[in-house]
Amino acid sequence: MSSASWTFLTNHTRVLLRLAQHPGMRLRDVAGEIGITERAAQRIVADLVEAGYLERRRVGRRNRYSVNPERAMRHEAEHGREIGELLTLLGAGRAAGRPDEATV
Repeated sequence: MSSASWTFLTNHTRVLLRLAQHPGMRLRDVAGEIGITERAAQRIVADLVEAGYLERRRVGRRNRYSVNPERAMRHEAEHGREIGELLTLLGAGRAAGRPDEATV
């Protein structure tokens, strides 16, 4: 079996999904799980914050993230669809926008 040369999800989707599931997760850990550099994860988070999909707030020495599930998807093929629908489909819909009580 050959290794896949493409995947269904973008790294932006993967970062958003991880932070929806674990709002207090360090970007170093997000990057490690996804298989990208920490710097790439930081750029992706900056993109998501700037576009309004993700909010970042400082809690002590850490960042906590919350997803805006009502934000519309960007591609015209998904016109009228919200990012929360995708997160729900991928199993993170209930986590989107709510703090993760177990993560400090």
